[in-house]
Amino acid sequence: MLFKKRPKTMSERPNEAPEATAADKATVQQDSPDAGTITDAGDAPIGEQQVVNEASAQLEAALTEAAELKDRWLRLNAEFDNFRKRTAKEKLEMLQFAGENSLKNMLPVVDDMERAIANNANTTDIAVVREGFHLIHSKLLHILCSQGENVMENVKGQPFDVDKHEAITKAPAPSDELKGKVIDVVESGYTLHDKVIRYAKVVVGE
Repeated sequence: MLFKKRPKTMSERPNEAPEATAADKATVQQDSPDAGTITDAGDAPIGEQQVVNEASAQLEAALTEAAELKDRWLRLNAEFDNFRKRTAKEKLEMLQFAGENSLKNMLPVVDDMERAIANNANTTDIAVVREGFHLIHSKLLHILCSQGENVMENVKGQPFDVDKHEAITKAPAPSDELKGKVIDVVESGYTLHDKVIRYAKVVVGE
């Protein structure tokens, strides 16, 4: 007699899971990561957009500041270049016309010399000629003194000073007291505001 094999019940198959139903499979597929869950997908894009906007704003501000600094630098560079050129021009003019006032003050002396030459052509009085030369010489020295230039006075008889005198020769001293001192002045020395501008050429006694 043949017997049919009876299917096992759930209690008799403890290690076998029941077959999932179609509804259960659908639920599992919805909950699995591969299927994708419905989340607030706008959160991440909104955060990234805020970062991009802030970076763009900072970049724009930096570019604006850089443009302002460049414009300021160009202006300062142009002003400095103009100042340099103006200063160089003023310095050149100062060197060229430094003695303008002194030369203008000398013109009256030239006029006196021209008048003296014209008068001396028709005069035979030597005393008048000498007086005219003395007057012109005095006027010239007065003009030089007004410009701060002075003649070295009382050089004869002073000890020889290399800071003021230039010895052109030596000669026997008339006395022992004049040895090493100035016994004659060949050319007068001049100072400008106490600075020697020409040494007095002298003869020194020995």
